[in-house]
Amino acid sequence: MFFSLRSRLMTAFSILMIVPFTLLAFTLSEQAEEIIQASVESSAAQTIDQFASHAVTLMTQVEDIGSQVMSSRTAQAWAALELDRDRSTAEAVLAKQALREYMSSYALNNSNGISITTYTESAGGMWTQDRTYRNSEWYRRYQTDNLQWTAAHRDNDQGDLTLRNREVNSFVLPLVHLQSLRAAGIVKINYPTILLRSAISKIQFGETGKVFLLTGDGGSVLNQDLSGHTELLREALSKLNGTPAGQPGGVFSIEHEGVAYSIFFRKLPQADWTIVGEVPEEELYAQIKRTRRTILLVTLLLLVVAGSAAYRLSAGVTQPLSAMARAMKHVKLGEFAAALGQMQGQKTSGSEVGYVAGEFERMTHRLQYLIETEYETNLRRKSAEYKALLLQINPHFYNNTLEIISGLAAMKREDLVMDAAEALGKMMRYSLNLNSDLVRAGQELDYIRDYLLIQQLRHGDRLKLAVRDDGPSRQPYIAKFILQPLVENAVKYSLEKDGIAEVEISAVISGEHLVLSVRDNGIGMKTELVRELQAEGESGDSVTILDSEGHSIGLRNVISRCRLQYGQAFRLTLQSAPGEGTEIVLNLPILRGEPHV
Repeated sequence: MFFSLRSRLMTAFSILMIVPFTLLAFTLSEQAEEIIQASVESSAAQTIDQFASHAVTLMTQVEDIGSQVMSSRTAQAWAALELDRDRSTAEAVLAKQALREYMSSYALNNSNGISITTYTESAGGMWTQDRTYRNSEWYRRYQTDNLQWTAAHRDNDQGDLTLRNREVNSFVLPLVHLQSLRAAGIVKINYPTILLRSAISKIQFGETGKVFLLTGDGGSVLNQDLSGHTELLREALSKLNGTPAGQPGGVFSIEHEGVAYSIFFRKLPQADWTIVGEVPEEELYAQIKRTRRTILLVTLLLLVVAGSAAYRLSAGVTQPLSAMARAMKHVKLGEFAAALGQMQGQKTSGSEVGYVAGEFERMTHRLQYLIETEYETNLRRKSAEYKALLLQINPHFYNNTLEIISGLAAMKREDLVMDAAEALGKMMRYSLNLNSDLVRAGQELDYIRDYLLIQQLRHGDRLKLAVRDDGPSRQPYIAKFILQPLVENAVKYSLEKDGIAEVEISAVISGEHLVLSVRDNGIGMKTELVRELQAEGESGDSVTILDSEGHSIGLRNVISRCRLQYGQAFRLTLQSAPGEGTEIVLNLPILRGEPHV
C-alpha cells in the first residue's frame, strides 16, 4: 500500500509542505513583528506630530495676532497717550474706548474664540482697571522667567462674564510704542484651552495610554489630570533633558515600577513645551502577539489541509483536471480550437474524471457551434436592419424637397435653390455610400445639417433648429444613420404641436464615451411607451424593427443597431411626457482604430 502512487504522492507532498511552512511561519512571524512594531511606532509618532502641527498652527496664529495688535494704529495711539504725561483725561478715555472696540471686533471676527486685553502699571487691566493681575502666576513667570506662553488659567480682565469663566492659555508680549521704542504696558492674547485639550484628549494609545502637554518643569499646560502619571512623566522628562537639542521628537523606552513603557515626545518650537505620550509596551504591541498567534494557527491549518489534499490527489486525477483548467482559459477567450487541442488524449475511460473530461469536450464543441450560429444570425439581422434603415427616407421627403426647389426657382431665389439642391445632393451621396457601416460622427452631423436645412426652407419660422458639436466630438466613428431617424421624428412631432417647433442636436465627449442628444418640444410620448423603449435599450437582446407593429420604428431601429454594434457598453436615456417634448440621449463607447470596409 505504501508503494502505491497515492501513498507516495501524499508522503512526498506532506514532507515538502511541512518543512517550508514551518520555516515560513517563523520567518513571517519575525518579519511581521518588526513591520508591525515599526508601523505602530510610526502611527503613534504621526498622531503626535499631527497634534503638534495643530498646536504650532494655533500658536503661530496667536503670535501673528499679537504682532498685528501691537503694530495697529489704534494700539499705537493708545500707547502714545499712555506715555504722554500731558494727556488730558478725555483723550485717554477716548483712546481706551477705541482700543476696546478694536479688540472686541478682532475677537468677534476670529473663529477660534481668541480674546485680547492689555495691562498697564498705572491703569491695570483694559476691561476691569484692576491691578490684581500682578499677583497672578502667569504674570510672575513672565516677569521673572520671561515666559511668554502661559499655562491654563482664568483671566478676570475680559469683556464679559462668559470669557472670564473659561480656561485660557495666553501669549504675553510687551506693548511697545514703535516711535519711541518704550514699553507702555503688555498685550495678552488669550485662546481657549479647550482648543488644544479637546484635540489631545482624543489621542489614545492602547487601552490606558495617554498624551500630555507639559511645561519644562513637568506641569500641565492644559490643566490635564496628571494623577497616576506624575512620577512616570517626571522620569520621561529627565531623560528628555539628555536628548540632543536638534531632536524635536522621537520615541524611547523606560521601565517604571517593573513595567516597560514606550514614550513618544515632540517639542514645540514656540514655547518650552513638550508633548509626551506614554503607553505600556504590552498594550502597544498586543497586535504583534495576535498576529504571530494567527500566523502559527494558519500555518497549522494549512498543513492539515495540505495533508488532506495530498491524500486525495493522484496522477490519474490531476492530469485531466489540469488539462481541463488550461482548456477553460482558452474557452474564456473564445479560442475553442485551442481548448479542444488541450483535451485530446486526456480522457480516462471508466472513471468519474474521464466522464467529466468527455462531457467537457462535448460541451465545448456544442458551445462553439451555438456561438458561431448566433454570431452569423446577428450579422444577418444587423445587415437586414441596416438596409431597412437606408430605405426609411420617405419618398414624400424627396417630393417635398423638389417642390421647395421649384417654388424657390419661381421666386427667383437662386441662392436658396443652389443651397437646397446642394444639400439634397450631399444627402443622396451619403445615403448611397455603402462602403462601411461606420462613419465619423462629423459626417453624420453634416448629413443632419443638410436634412435640417431643407426642413428649415420648407417650414420657415415655424421651425427653430440648433446643432452643437466641437472638434473632438466629430472624430469618433459611429454606426451610420443612427441620428437621422431620431431627428426626423423630432421634427415631425414638434411640428404637430402648436407654436414654434424647437429641435436641438448636440454631440459631446464625456470620458471614454461620445454622448449624442436629440431634444424637441413636440407632443411627447406616453409613459407606457417610454418605459417599453427604455427597457428595450437596457435589454441585452437586439430589437428587430419587424416586430414593432408600426410604433417608433425609427427609434427601435436605432436601439437595435446600437445594441448590435456596441453591446452592453451602449446606454440609452429617454425622457418624455405627453405634451412636454422628448429628449433622447445615446451614450456610445468611443471606437478605437479605423473601421473595416
